[in-house]
Amino acid sequence: MKTNKFKFEVLKECKQSGARITRFTTPHGVIETPVFMPVGTQATVKAVSPEELKETNSQIILSNTYHLYLRPGHQLVEKMGGLHKFMNWDRPILTDSGGFQVFSLSDLRKIKEEGVYFSSHLDGSKHLFSPEKVIEIEQALGADIMMQFDVCSPYPCDYRAAKENMERTLRWLDRCYNAWTNENQALFGIVQGNMYKDLRRESAIATASYTDCPGIAIGGLSVGEPKPLMYEILDDLMPVMPKDKPRYLMGVGSPDCLVEGFTRGIDMMDCVLPTRIARNGTVMTSSGKVVIRNAQYKDDPRPLDEECDCYACRNYSRAYIRHLMNAGEIMGARLASIHNIRFLHKLTEDLKKAIWEDRSLDFKNEFMKKYGYN
Repeated sequence: MKTNKFKFEVLKECKQSGARITRFTTPHGVIETPVFMPVGTQATVKAVSPEELKETNSQIILSNTYHLYLRPGHQLVEKMGGLHKFMNWDRPILTDSGGFQVFSLSDLRKIKEEGVYFSSHLDGSKHLFSPEKVIEIEQALGADIMMQFDVCSPYPCDYRAAKENMERTLRWLDRCYNAWTNENQALFGIVQGNMYKDLRRESAIATASYTDCPGIAIGGLSVGEPKPLMYEILDDLMPVMPKDKPRYLMGVGSPDCLVEGFTRGIDMMDCVLPTRIARNGTVMTSSGKVVIRNAQYKDDPRPLDEECDCYACRNYSRAYIRHLMNAGEIMGARLASIHNIRFLHKLTEDLKKAIWEDRSLDFKNEFMKKYGYN
């Protein structure tokens, strides 16, 4: 065993679906799943303080290895006591490996077996991310959960390229595993294989064979494919995913995707969506999206969502938040971000209650109809 600092328990499996409630114990606290994880790419969830995140009931947040490596640098973060101390967050943190960011650079990077050569999007400086280098960075950052360095295939992608990238991801997992030395951090392997079911299954079985890795993730979905295709891949993949580890679906987090993913047995999901659309003036509500900048809300005294218990909804009207947004006031983006994060947490909490009561599919159908997805 590489670490005994992590413990995983399945508390409940819904009789209607593959949905489950689990408890994952980490050095910085217990995560009860299903869980949505807000994204704090640069050691901050944009516009939201750690105290406000706690009030929304955020259990764990993400930061990004690529961005923190370039600025301010992992050595500085380590010198400052690690990410938790640096950003004043005492709950669990997960660091993405930076693989998706590096591969999205397209013209600025070259993939080789040893790793990825890339140019910084900030100043054009040249760098190499190898699996060993990524683990060195992640261990310096000090997150509770580290993601392996992987190769994310684009959509669409031909079978040969998808197979090549999946197999390289497995080889890189082996190198990440051998470079991992800190027992206070968990390494998660990543399942790849694009939209090819046989490749996905092969990847999942091989990734799960690393029994010392306390969790397993599914990467390379929500990369432009139709949502029904993503759900089809998940349906085929879930039977071979390990039951004794948390299952993390990476980079997926719209309300419908959360419900679809969690009812299939996914435990953890993350996305920049709630804060990104908030800054543009869009909020999630129990009856669908609201573009709060629109003129129809200029004298609307209601909260953003009458079913929400967040700070913004308890204290401010749609009219006021619309005014802030249209006046370019930062407070508008802050309130909308707090609301959107809380909305996804509350949605997850409501689904969790349905799982306890063995009615997760009923909940899913009711939500989809109410939210306008049917």
